[in-house]
Parts: sequence; structure tokens; C-alpha cells
Amino acid sequence: MDILIETDRLVMRAFTEGDAHGIFELDSDPEVHKYLGNKPIKTIEEAQSIIRYILDQYEKYSLGRLAIIDKNTNEFVGWSGLKYETEVRKEMPYYDIGYRLKRKFWGCGIATETAMASMKYGFNTLKLNDIYGGADIDNIASNKILKKIGLQWIETFEYDNSPHHWSQT
Repeated sequence: MDILIETDRLVMRAFTEGDAHGIFELDSDPEVHKYLGNKPIKTIEEAQSIIRYILDQYEKYSLGRLAIIDKNTNEFVGWSGLKYETEVRKEMPYYDIGYRLKRKFWGCGIATETAMASMKYGFNTLKLNDIYGGADIDNIASNKILKKIGLQWIETFEYDNSPHHWSQT
């Protein structure tokens, strides 16, 4: 396993094609997609397409979201990390921090833990100057995490027909 980031409880590694079932379990849950446009996936082929997209980001930008694996159980928890974003704010490409967990892991501090580790990796290893994050204004948990990891609110913007908070380091 090619571990890029490690915390006390978790490893964060590059995605592989073998993660399709974990992605399917994550992204087929309507609750997970509540603040993501309410478009949960319905097939394993869609999960495979998500992984191909992430692998393509690794090729293009040498960076992308990382699979989160529980050290004790080896279970796929979700994903976290940085990506070079060019679509959400078309007026400016930027390095984006993000996280998405299977519902059973919500409220355990994993999103904060992995996001903080990703921020450290971004600044210390990748030598990034700024990292940004966006979250639907109604997604209280995600907005709390962005604040907790050191991002400061800048403005509100419209994305996917929904207002989002825009924050940066």
C-alpha cells in the first residue's frame, strides 16, 4: 500500500481500481449527497468512473483525493485531501481541501483529522501558499471543519444552484 499520509488511526493512500466497492458504498448513500446536489450514484460503473477521474487527476496534477483506510480494520472509510480544482470557481484554479466519509464514520473526528493532516502535507511537503475550501452554507458540520482546520470565510458564492461558503488559509 502506497501510504502518502498517516495519522494515529488512519492511513491515506492513492486510490486504486480496487476501491470501487468502497466508493459505491460511500456515494450511493443519499444522506452523504444531501449537500452535494442530491445525486447519489446508482451503479458500480459510476463508482469506477469516479476512481478513473481521481486517477486522471493524479496524472494531470500529481495530486488528488486520497482513500482513507482504518488502520485497525483495513476498512475503506471515505476520502480526504487536496486536489487542484478548475471547475467549481472557473475564474480561478486553486488547491481545494475536501473530505467525504461513509455515514457510519460521521462524528468521529475523522474528517477533521484527515483534513488537518492534508493541510500539513500541502504546506510542508508540497509547499503550497494557499488552500481553499467550499461548503454548502447549510452543511454546518463541513463548515465547522473548514474553520477548525484554519480556513477563514471569505465570501458566499453560488454553485450547483446552492449558496456555498468560500474559505481560504
